[in-house]
Amino acid sequence: MKKILNLDKIQKAKVNKTYFPFFSVTNSFIDNEISKRLTKDFPNISTGGSFPIEGLKSGASFVQLVEELKGNELRSLLEKKFEVNLLNKPVVTTVRGISRSKDGRIHSDSKTKVITLLIYLNEEWNHESGLLRLLRNPKDIEDYFLEIPASMGSMIAFKVDQNCWHGYRPFEGKRLSIQLNYLYQGFLSRHNSRHKLSALFKKIFNIFKK
Repeated sequence: MKKILNLDKIQKAKVNKTYFPFFSVTNSFIDNEISKRLTKDFPNISTGGSFPIEGLKSGASFVQLVEELKGNELRSLLEKKFEVNLLNKPVVTTVRGISRSKDGRIHSDSKTKVITLLIYLNEEWNHESGLLRLLRNPKDIEDYFLEIPASMGSMIAFKVDQNCWHGYRPFEGKRLSIQLNYLYQGFLSRHNSRHKLSALFKKIFNIFKK
């Protein structure tokens, strides 16, 4: 089976530690042929929010991509780049398909997380808003030092610390992404419970919305 992720390209991406440790890759895929298959195989998500991968139906190429993201080869690269030990660290993978106007607010990730990795799966992105910004401070979305493309295969990974501020200008509509997190030991059940409860509320809301 042909690989999807270009691990050589990811390996060569340099870690920037100016504000917080991160690296980004504009197109992390081996070739562009996979784009249409990933779009077709992406789970059918019609509401905003973050959904655990385990509760979603998706096609073969999407399943393969998730397995590669969770795989030992990428984990080893992340360990070397961020100088951390991720062996036996729990992994949580979530998916987003719709952005709401309230999404993208400035935040730093939970201290339960060691590493955050985001990969975007939009065939193209022609909008000025909805682009993830890495920020110098937690108060101004315009005070950013890097803006990450939301196009197919665009990847950003960072080590979670108190200064990893990020967000994006409000956008409503289709915005496809996968988020992978390595957690500190003991926090997996908390994350799973929170996501399952959130997914249940969304399901109930959609039933009453119809």
